[in-house]
Amino acid sequence: MDFQCRWGVCLMLLGFLYVVSGAQNISLGRSLLQNVARTPPMGWNSWNHYGCNINERIVRDTADHLASSGLSGMGYKYVNIDDCWAEPNRDSNGRLVPSHSKFPSGIKALADYVHSKGLKLGIYSDAGYYTCQKQPGSLGHEQVDADTFASWGLDYLKYDNCYNDGSKPEDRYPKMRDALLRTGRPIFYSLCEWGVDVPATWAPKIGGSWRTTGDIEDKWDSVVSRADQNNQYAQYARPGGWNDPDMLEVGNGHMTMDEYGSHFSIWALMKAPLLIGCDVTSMNKGTYRILSNEEVIAVNQDQLGIQGRKVSKWGDLEVWAGPLTNKRTAVVLWNRSNSRATITAKWEKMGMHPSVQVRVRNLWRHRDLAKYHQGSLVASVKPHACKMYVLTPVS
Repeated sequence: MDFQCRWGVCLMLLGFLYVVSGAQNISLGRSLLQNVARTPPMGWNSWNHYGCNINERIVRDTADHLASSGLSGMGYKYVNIDDCWAEPNRDSNGRLVPSHSKFPSGIKALADYVHSKGLKLGIYSDAGYYTCQKQPGSLGHEQVDADTFASWGLDYLKYDNCYNDGSKPEDRYPKMRDALLRTGRPIFYSLCEWGVDVPATWAPKIGGSWRTTGDIEDKWDSVVSRADQNNQYAQYARPGGWNDPDMLEVGNGHMTMDEYGSHFSIWALMKAPLLIGCDVTSMNKGTYRILSNEEVIAVNQDQLGIQGRKVSKWGDLEVWAGPLTNKRTAVVLWNRSNSRATITAKWEKMGMHPSVQVRVRNLWRHRDLAKYHQGSLVASVKPHACKMYVLTPVS
């Protein structure tokens, strides 16, 4: 009897230790998930330019060009395949199968190739029965799909919200998070929930980024509206978790270079993921100049990780700003109107004391302004364009 009691106590103790250990592992796993991208992820995604017309040759060529152009060295590491990569049916073991015609070598071989270039490969699935293009979704198959992605050596998962069962996204998305954690592979988890249930308020415990908007289009009004929607949730972004107003349209040809420059500047200031959405193998010099601006990229990748936001507005004339490391401030003077205008950025609107003197760095001209500024900064800005600066206090 004494032995049985003692054995029972031992079993209870072992069970308690197992539960505690499991909880610690889950906690550590969630920390790992949040630490995959302490700064916003950068890379490329196939959807905005190619849609369903994607194949392994395009992915390989993109990886080659990211490496050879120097973009990978600037931080563009992820090469992400969006929808339309799979066969319409799972195999006999319930696993997803890459399209035989589009990816004849398989995803594992493609991941190995992308990794050989010093880059990372991402893929797409859905928290529903089907993806948005009616390929097999992961709802009810979370663990087998996570295991498959890990076995292929994938580094990023964009997880969409089509054809779901009507349950709340905040109930469905954690299932894939937990499945990814159980694989032990650090896979960046991007929630593409379109802002339906205000994911900024619950997704920071689940993934590394969360969509705050519907899909972006290569149109000025689309960029403006996505920026405004994303701005509402600035307080929720932090290192390891980012508001996502959708991917970049820079270089896809339906906006002007001034508009693309504004698009890139505001996305960088908002600490949005910077995922190129054009054909990088044929981009022109203007597109490359925008995407390769390392001073603007540095604002996006600043270790402080605080999202910049809209701080003042006069009609279509706006000032956006946010703090950086070393007591610096990034500021964008954005002219959303159809004519040239003068915009004034006042220190107090940006959380700075009016008496502070600063050195002003123009990030698109790559030069400091001739004199120190105090109290405000004034600039003339072309229509649909912006001017972007970093303000550094003078000691």
